[in-house]
Amino acid sequence: MPTPPDRALPAALLCDMDGTLVDTEHQWLEAVAGFLRDQGAPASDELVTSFAGAPIDAAAERLVRDHGIRIGITRTAALLDRDFTARVAAGVTVRPGALRLLDRARALGIPAALVTASERHVADLVLRTLGAHRFALSVTSGEAPRGKPHPDPYLAAAARLGVDPARCLAVEDTPTGAAAALAAGCRLLAVPTVPGIVPGPRTAVVASLEDVELTDLPFPRAA
Repeated sequence: MPTPPDRALPAALLCDMDGTLVDTEHQWLEAVAGFLRDQGAPASDELVTSFAGAPIDAAAERLVRDHGIRIGITRTAALLDRDFTARVAAGVTVRPGALRLLDRARALGIPAALVTASERHVADLVLRTLGAHRFALSVTSGEAPRGKPHPDPYLAAAARLGVDPARCLAVEDTPTGAAAALAAGCRLLAVPTVPGIVPGPRTAVVASLEDVELTDLPFPRAA
């Protein structure tokens, strides 16, 4: 399908991983909930959901600082990482429409990057399922100066691809990731797994990646 004359294709597709391309956001939240219960701390749905999209180090710091966890940040991060990694290693489910979106971008000549708050070893596990050949590069936790919700991971991905962040389409599922993408100057395609992302001038919200056709998105031509 040709691109309408008043629209352009993105210069790059910058994709979050957990909850966006694979159904691992719930596995992450289950790891957080299990950790809280093991530590004898409250694990309400509202509290656990607030950790959606958070990097492990940031989640560990917050748990120790704000929620009475007494074993320290390093040990908290290690336990979260161990549980989450085990859950991912046991198998992940690709989100509906994810592979189609990546393959469509490739067919259109749009490079894709994986931009995730997960650790490198977790991302590498998932890339075995998604197919590393579908991505020009990946940026994982600790590979940018600051993690999401800061813009650094998206800025790093755009810089490595040699493209203007404003010409990139980020794909996210959580408010944390959405904040990072928008702060980087990207346009945002959101497929929410938790509440909190609202449509806006640079944000389109869809129920499923199955509904997405890159040539139909309201992506304006450069001025």
